[in-house]
Amino acid sequence: MEIPETGRQVLDADIMREWAARGIDTLTRHRRGVDELNVFPVADSDTATNMVATLQAAFQGATPGLALEPLLDEAAGRALLSARGNSGVILAQMLRGLADAWNSDEIDAKGFAAGLRSATDAATAAVAVPTAGTILTVAESAASAAGKAAPFGLVSAARAAAEAAAEAVAATPGQLPALARAGVVDAGGLALTVILEALVETLTGSVSTGALDLLERHRVRAVSEVEEVPRETGSEVYGYEVQYLLEANAAAAADLRHRLTALGDSVVIIGSRAAEDVTTFNVHVHVNDIGAAIEAGIERGRVHRISVTRFDDTLGTHASARMHAAPARHHAPAAAAPTRSLVVVTAAARMREFLAGEGCRTATSATVGTELAAALANGAASVVVLADSPETTRAAHQAVEAVRDAGRQATVLRTITVVQAVAAVAVHDPDRPLDDDVAAMAEAIRACRTGELRSEAEGIAVVVGEADCGVFDTPEDAARDLADRLCADGAELLTVLPGAGSNAGIVTALSDHVHEAWPLVEIQQLPAGDDEPLLLLGAE
Repeated sequence: MEIPETGRQVLDADIMREWAARGIDTLTRHRRGVDELNVFPVADSDTATNMVATLQAAFQGATPGLALEPLLDEAAGRALLSARGNSGVILAQMLRGLADAWNSDEIDAKGFAAGLRSATDAATAAVAVPTAGTILTVAESAASAAGKAAPFGLVSAARAAAEAAAEAVAATPGQLPALARAGVVDAGGLALTVILEALVETLTGSVSTGALDLLERHRVRAVSEVEEVPRETGSEVYGYEVQYLLEANAAAAADLRHRLTALGDSVVIIGSRAAEDVTTFNVHVHVNDIGAAIEAGIERGRVHRISVTRFDDTLGTHASARMHAAPARHHAPAAAAPTRSLVVVTAAARMREFLAGEGCRTATSATVGTELAAALANGAASVVVLADSPETTRAAHQAVEAVRDAGRQATVLRTITVVQAVAAVAVHDPDRPLDDDVAAMAEAIRACRTGELRSEAEGIAVVVGEADCGVFDTPEDAARDLADRLCADGAELLTVLPGAGSNAGIVTALSDHVHEAWPLVEIQQLPAGDDEPLLLLGAE
């Protein structure tokens, strides 16, 4: 008879929080190495990055004091809404499986094994075509090992799961020939092993190194020496990763799965609950026809938070971040007349200068008609006008109605802040059909959550949307609080627009805090504004 190993034999909310924090920390420290295991088209993929971001969204900023069951239920819900990439979506569904199985305040070894089994089955069911040699294979091995070791205590079950996961990862090159050719193991499975080993360390204090040993042995050779291999999942036939949230019922989601499977591969659809009244789904697919994948969702419910990543972009970054760096890259070469033009209408003079430098036409309320006419005269087949206030919106609508009466195509999109206008510019594609381009920009506007700091008699007020979230003595403290509120709901990019009363110290304090507390969130700073608010932030 085997004696239970020494360590904590019951998992509760405090241990869950510690496990999550340790897993995030370890995976963050080694994420670049894990990411490099995906070498298509260059050694710069994002499997571990997506999994860390999903865990951060799930657990950082969680409601304090929750017991295990509500903590996991909240974490699974937050992960669903913020999951990034194929690996992130699968991890989010595993959290959903744990939440469905762990419905008491304390979980013993038997409950742990049951939860891991529930997580594995939920993730596998979410994938339209499960493939051997991936994170799903590793999860299956871990769940089976945990079930066999459960009679000997929680520590034994957790250690068995981690060790079986490491062994399964080591075997993945024999299951996927592409991995064998590149001399790497599966990145998603390795990241899951890191997370399971973090639990063993949390329970026992001892450090497991199986995953890190594998990482060291299988680090990618020089890119020139490595054959191109498929991305994390799916074939290289499809050039785009499309992801969005869908508000619909379970029947519509099941029908969407069949439709997307016909359009592409790597179809993963996860729901907010394992119940009939599911209303929110995270949809992931690799396709060539972006519009058809999005339209398939629109036909079955309400689609929002659309994200599109092009695989053959060697920068290896998400489209939103890449295009924020240079929105004009979406425009046709200077020698060719654009099929569509953008006119951004804002009273912020410095932002007009910035956007003009990035290839956009800009205007004030007084000049929007002139700029619209000039865009059409320059050969644009259609024009989209972005306006950031009630005044600029009224002027934009008047100008658009005038050109529509002349039979020309033009439309207005209203933003609440100029930061949202920048988000819309980032996803603008003049070669898409007008309706598709307008839909993408409108979704970017909706997905860009904004907050600001306002100077008041009592101190520095933090405002998110229209909600007052507190008053602070210093702008630095207020900026850090605002960043935490926006990043906790899931963010890849934080756009900073200082106001006229801001200073470098405030922005520096904000940047230092985000780099430390939210290391996966990129920061871009726009030119200082001309007046209030003291600081404006946009999160995407």
